[in-house]
Amino acid sequence: MAAGGGSPSIVEFFGGEDGYRCGYCRSDTGNLSHGMWAHSMTVQDYQDLIDRGWRRSGKYVYKPIMNQTCCPQYTIRCRALHFQASKSHKKVLKKMLKFISKGDVSKVMSEEEPMDSHIEDVATCDFPYKSESQVSQSDLTPLAVDQAERVENEDKDSGETKEEGNVQKVESDSVQVCADKDTPVPAEASHSAKAVHAPPKPANPPCRKAKDIRKERKLQKLLQNQMGTAEGSKLQGDQAFLLQNSKSKTNQPKNIEDFVFVPLPDDAQHKLEVISCSLLLEAEHAPNGPECGYGSFHQQYWLDGKIIAVGVIDILPYCVSSVYLYYDPDFSFLSLGVYSALREIAFTRQLCVKAPDLCFYYMGFYIHSCPKMRYKGQYRPSDLLCPETYVWTPIEQCLPLLEHSKYSRFNQDGKAVDEGRLKELGRVRVLHKRTVMPYSVYKKRRKGPSDEASVQQYASLVGQTCSERMLLFRS
Repeated sequence: MAAGGGSPSIVEFFGGEDGYRCGYCRSDTGNLSHGMWAHSMTVQDYQDLIDRGWRRSGKYVYKPIMNQTCCPQYTIRCRALHFQASKSHKKVLKKMLKFISKGDVSKVMSEEEPMDSHIEDVATCDFPYKSESQVSQSDLTPLAVDQAERVENEDKDSGETKEEGNVQKVESDSVQVCADKDTPVPAEASHSAKAVHAPPKPANPPCRKAKDIRKERKLQKLLQNQMGTAEGSKLQGDQAFLLQNSKSKTNQPKNIEDFVFVPLPDDAQHKLEVISCSLLLEAEHAPNGPECGYGSFHQQYWLDGKIIAVGVIDILPYCVSSVYLYYDPDFSFLSLGVYSALREIAFTRQLCVKAPDLCFYYMGFYIHSCPKMRYKGQYRPSDLLCPETYVWTPIEQCLPLLEHSKYSRFNQDGKAVDEGRLKELGRVRVLHKRTVMPYSVYKKRRKGPSDEASVQQYASLVGQTCSERMLLFRS
């Protein structure tokens, strides 16, 4: 997804006037969206695009036409640093721990969030898109500096202002591609990590006081072990977060880190490792960014040396964004969709220690008109993106509006407008005949019918900032 090395994003806009089959309400022509093919895409550009309602499936980037499509899809994000696992979330975590530590293979599924609910939104929207570029390789070769400077000078002379994958194949016959996932995905640090173990409760629970004392002693012992391991060296991310989130009061609820980052006992029946590897293109690195860098990554779930799930996430300047999940259906009883989502939230919180701006977990689209897709709203606190002003609104304020109308403007300030809206069409950057130029220059050079309406639509959808930074390919 992400392009490294400072290369600009290059996109090819397709428009979106035709309706396609909807995977939610099964309407034959009700699904309406705009689309473009990303020949290359920087992480900052994609961050800005998803904050304007765009979403990717591979290199195809699409934006639902919210006030026309049959099932409006609202971008949703979870405020990861403030996330508190619900009772059903903790059930999934405990179920995994029991399986790992004791070999319990209970088939009880999460009552509120079944595995199948974590299917990617784009997978259920049967819109067609171009699988191959119609742009020749010569059109996408590195741009000549002198050409760019020449057209910039030409623009100044005219008196106008100018500013300037292949998915990794899983070699395992037992693993099937069961779902493309636009929400929860596996997520873990770039090093392997083990699932945690909580000792089973006794048949006759003791009084709360004795129970709290045992918890406190266990926590103290754990912290001592962790401090001993880390002495003389810098704490690893998961260790630091464990210590940071340890409770001073035993009656406080557990965080997801208490389930995810605690080491397994020596006699555990199984071993679960989550390994991260870069996907598609080289990651982008920044001094104040995460150690693993920004970009697209595989999160591989290995159980006793066998791969049981693979997730794809995008690590962006302000968030971890879930993309896909592939899983072995033989292990669906572990509610891998929910489990991986919770690990991703924990991973986001972990990355935030090194990169403070990276504090959100994006779950794709929230679709209130489709009951099966409302589960994303259970990851609280969360916000929905206003489809008109592109400001974030707490989901609690949005739900009453969505109950009244499936399409809603969340920003209740009637005078508020899209601050990132298109203001100067002439400054949109265009790639034409291997040369970068502002649209004002391209318009003069172009031969044949005007394409101003198409460029205007594109720039309005991506916003002024992205339109001046990305390159719109024109043949």
